[in-house]
Amino acid sequence: MLDDLVLFIDGEAIVLDKPAGLPVDPPRDGSPSIVGRADELRFTFQREPTPVHRLDRDTSGCLLLARNPKAHARFQQAFEQGRVTKRYLAVVDGVPEVESGEIDLPLSKVSSVEDGWRMVGDPRGKAARTNWRLLRTVGDRSLVALFPETGRTHQIRVHMAEGLGCPVAGDPVYGRGEGPMLLHAAGLMVPRDNKLAIDVTAPWPQSFVAAGFDEG
Repeated sequence: MLDDLVLFIDGEAIVLDKPAGLPVDPPRDGSPSIVGRADELRFTFQREPTPVHRLDRDTSGCLLLARNPKAHARFQQAFEQGRVTKRYLAVVDGVPEVESGEIDLPLSKVSSVEDGWRMVGDPRGKAARTNWRLLRTVGDRSLVALFPETGRTHQIRVHMAEGLGCPVAGDPVYGRGEGPMLLHAAGLMVPRDNKLAIDVTAPWPQSFVAAGFDEG
């Protein structure tokens, strides 16, 4: 049940620890999704909560849902104004040459009949910036913390693969695709004008532990 995944709840918002493999929006094949199961998150409210942003199907962690349209509009505005702080963790294939940095790589969408669509670095694309910091390495893989300043589709995944040269482990599109994709939305801070900010940290994912990266 989705209610077992709630990290934060009040009259305006719910933050879920979204499992990897569960999409936010209903897929074409009709399989389960957060939106399709939103009735599990009413908690005495008549209205179902609605997602304010999106996480990829195979990304786990903090997902914000609004419990009414006014709150949704305020949260969406905070995202658009860059006032929301997002922190991700990723296990990547390879070891970065430096300890930290900023990747400033605009992104565009490309598609073909054979391969479908994907995002690519493109100087003419939409601005996309991600700050990153190396936390530790285990063998030929690294654990990095990521702080995206923008919210483009597949931004972190492309920035790791093209900008850093170390794709997210398990990424089926931009990496080798071996095993689960190890990308986790670890923290979310959403400011609010008349209330305390929503400030949530998601639990350490077991997929990271299985890959040799324990918490701490």
